[in-house]
Amino acid sequence: MNSDDDKVRAAIAEQAGEWFVMNEEGPLDARDSTALTDWLKVSPVHVEEFLGVSAVVRDLREAGTDPEYSLEAILARARAEEESPVRQPSRRWVAAALAVAACALLSIGLLLFWNARTDEHSSAPDGMVALHLETRHGEQLTRRLADNSMVHLNTDSAVTIQYGKTERLVTLTSGQAEFEVVHDPARAFRVIAGSAEVVDLGTQFDVRLEHGATVVTVVDGRVVVGPSQSRQSQFVRLGANQQISVAAGEWPAVPTAVDAQNTTAWLRREIVFDHEPLALVAAEFNRYTDKPIEIVTPALRNLQISGVFAIDNTDAFIAFLRSLKGVRVEVTATEVRVSRD
Repeated sequence: MNSDDDKVRAAIAEQAGEWFVMNEEGPLDARDSTALTDWLKVSPVHVEEFLGVSAVVRDLREAGTDPEYSLEAILARARAEEESPVRQPSRRWVAAALAVAACALLSIGLLLFWNARTDEHSSAPDGMVALHLETRHGEQLTRRLADNSMVHLNTDSAVTIQYGKTERLVTLTSGQAEFEVVHDPARAFRVIAGSAEVVDLGTQFDVRLEHGATVVTVVDGRVVVGPSQSRQSQFVRLGANQQISVAAGEWPAVPTAVDAQNTTAWLRREIVFDHEPLALVAAEFNRYTDKPIEIVTPALRNLQISGVFAIDNTDAFIAFLRSLKGVRVEVTATEVRVSRD
């Protein structure tokens, strides 16, 4: 199996886990039951992964109540099945068992840890099913949710997504995320991020926490935005290519027109600037690079920069800076220093 196949399998395994957790919370309603049936019919691989999840939970139930079902025995059986010539469910459910055991969650109340760092399920206080995702510095992550919505995380970002019968609640605690939401009139999609609350009306939108404010940009469709914990009457409606910034104690705010494709260029691993100060451009690069850019000469901070730059190609941006008249760039072992020539 090649790396692309592995990635597809991993994505299907994660979806299987989310469907299993939703089903364990209580009987699915008619709509969700139909959606699960349709998901299972897509491919035999979907069925394999769902059965693999079920097998792990079964073994963990028994491990929690019967001393004969030790972790060693479970893993030995899993390895034997993996080596069998008969096709078995994906080894990803074995990794899930290891992560769960490491956290000593041997009960039906476990919520699968598909990735011990970036994909953590837990039970929210109100009984909603929660999925936690996060990225490190310079890292990005894309995940398809159980309802087929998509979440994209930018560098240094973290979200918790809670599934309930009446709503899907997302809390962005750091960084930036873009959401492609499958609209569900019976189950609202809300995002809480800093001082702002965003309610989806069937759309694609970007949310970023920066400098004490929450910036919301609509790529397609519509959202309503307002301060967290506000009354519905205080919300402002945004459409495609509109942006609003929400800060504590600064409401109401007025939407502005933007090019949403530039705002979400990070999804293409790009940074786009149109006559922006060098200080802002450098700060954006520093979100991704291990070797930060420091502007030594204060007068250069307001130098206007335009262009499309690749996040992963700092060398090209350094070459661009060196092409500017009167600008000197020194690359050291720990930083990139920009000064007057």
